[in-house]
Amino acid sequence: VQLQASGGGLVQAGGSLRLACVASGRALSDYYMGWFRQAPGKEREFVAAITRSGSTTYYSDSVKGRFTISRDNPKKVYLQMNSLKPEDTAVYYCAADYSGNPTVWRDYNYWGQGTEVTVSS
Repeated sequence: VQLQASGGGLVQAGGSLRLACVASGRALSDYYMGWFRQAPGKEREFVAAITRSGSTTYYSDSVKGRFTISRDNPKKVYLQMNSLKPEDTAVYYCAADYSGNPTVWRDYNYWGQGTEVTVSS
């Protein structure tokens, strides 16, 4: 599966963005999906994940209550980001895989190219 992330941009603190991850090749409904982010000089970190059916979601403590992951099988996964903070500034990546820990980036084998989010104070 090939993944394409989009929707990033520059937004003021308190604003919102909606990221999208679109698949080509196999349907995304075959995979659990995750969003990760990496800020300059920092390690890649987990943001959110969702199971194949969409029945279960996972969030990092830093985004819980502000971000929402959803999927529109078979081809799209979204990350709705509200109440954005400057510390949310990073490149955001979508990822897919069949198995493993959905919150661990090393357990994903399929990655999109990243979309940059900048939150100004």
